[in-house]
Amino acid sequence: MTMAKVLLIDDESGFLEVLSKRLETRNLSIVTALSGEAGLKALGKDHALDVVILDVKMPGLDGIQTLQMIKKDFPLVEVIMLTGHATVETAIEGMKLGAFDYLMKPCDIDLLVQKVQEAKEKKAKHEEKIVQAQLKEITSRMA
Repeated sequence: MTMAKVLLIDDESGFLEVLSKRLETRNLSIVTALSGEAGLKALGKDHALDVVILDVKMPGLDGIQTLQMIKKDFPLVEVIMLTGHATVETAIEGMKLGAFDYLMKPCDIDLLVQKVQEAKEKKAKHEEKIVQAQLKEITSRMA
């Protein structure tokens, strides 16, 4: 399986630095952003991104608002919500809005890597279905 390309969005630069180093040692390609706005710009520039790990509590666009915009503009990108201030309501709202999963900070790094791989597989399956549907449409026009 190819390496997952992950975008980390969190307003705490120290946390971003530590987490990105820990994920890179586990063979993930990491891009970081310090805000929801910067994360959306990164997604617009890099169409190879598979999974977003998104902090819930941020100034400016919070995690829920950022999730809504990601799902609207980049519907195939899977999003894992991370928070140190877990509220069940936010978790439920995030899942309703299409988050792949929801983890507490600090989270177990191996569990996070596992979730990233599962999210990448889900995205790959969606992309494959789209390609198959497009091929079917093309071949039906030729028949």
